[in-house]
Amino acid sequence: MVVEVRDLVIRYGDLVAVDGVSFSARAGAVTVILGPNGAGKTSTVEHLEGFRPAAAGRSRILGMDPVLDHRHLVRRVGIMLQEGGIQPAIRPREVLRQYAGFFDDPLDVDELLDSVGLAHRSTTTVRRLSGGERQRLSLALALVGRPEVVLLDEPTAGIDLEGRELIRSTLSDLRREGTGVLVTTHDLDEAERIADHVVVVDGGRVVAEGSLGELTGERSTTLWFRCHDPVDLEALGAALGAPARTVGSGTHVVDGPADPQQIARLGAWLAEQGLTATEIRAGGSRLEDVYRDLTGGGNDRSAS
Repeated sequence: MVVEVRDLVIRYGDLVAVDGVSFSARAGAVTVILGPNGAGKTSTVEHLEGFRPAAAGRSRILGMDPVLDHRHLVRRVGIMLQEGGIQPAIRPREVLRQYAGFFDDPLDVDELLDSVGLAHRSTTTVRRLSGGERQRLSLALALVGRPEVVLLDEPTAGIDLEGRELIRSTLSDLRREGTGVLVTTHDLDEAERIADHVVVVDGGRVVAEGSLGELTGERSTTLWFRCHDPVDLEALGAALGAPARTVGSGTHVVDGPADPQQIARLGAWLAEQGLTATEIRAGGSRLEDVYRDLTGGGNDRSAS
């Protein structure tokens, strides 16, 4: 494992922001940390970046303490901050060349600028870059030293579709190269696209951890449907001969076999009740459904 966190506690005065968090991340995989505002995910990552001490617990990156061994890790760990950290008057090529000078075998600066889509903006001051362009520059800074571990805090925040595709492609490359990647994101759709391993935190604690398949039950035969009108779940369960329950706003589950006959019975029952399903599907839950169930998340597709 390239990242190991055990019983981590982080306090701000009397406030316990991280309360005994434990998880690990391996080389050649993308580990995603999800959680609502105040869950403790950003504090955890700031600790791993070496910027925030722990009140208790133990963490290691490449076998070293991220705070005590920060000087040794800066050459081996790439960090993409959520925002800030770059002088607004400097230009992308200038700042990348400065960063490249800290490493023995950095990536070629001009090739890196081209790969993140900033070649045409290389001499533009940072203050004149768009939010998405600044995110691309932050990504380039995290990668220029050929790191063994990369920590990305909200990498797709404020970035357009093309930028999202760029980040997904970059993560695929890092995975193939054996780099360990730890990502925090507020975007559940994005997490489903990029994650090999997911850690869900809430209230400063890990409430679920595993692969997407393990969290969503990819082998289950549960029947899922969405209906924005009120549904009499007791009557539905009686009609289908299986328990029915609500797992999110407008999202319902019928437990048990989800064969074609059951799907047809569900459709017929909804029609008899004058209800319209916007979606009916069989299989495991989506990450969104799991997240809502674990954290009481809202109706949108985000978990900031």
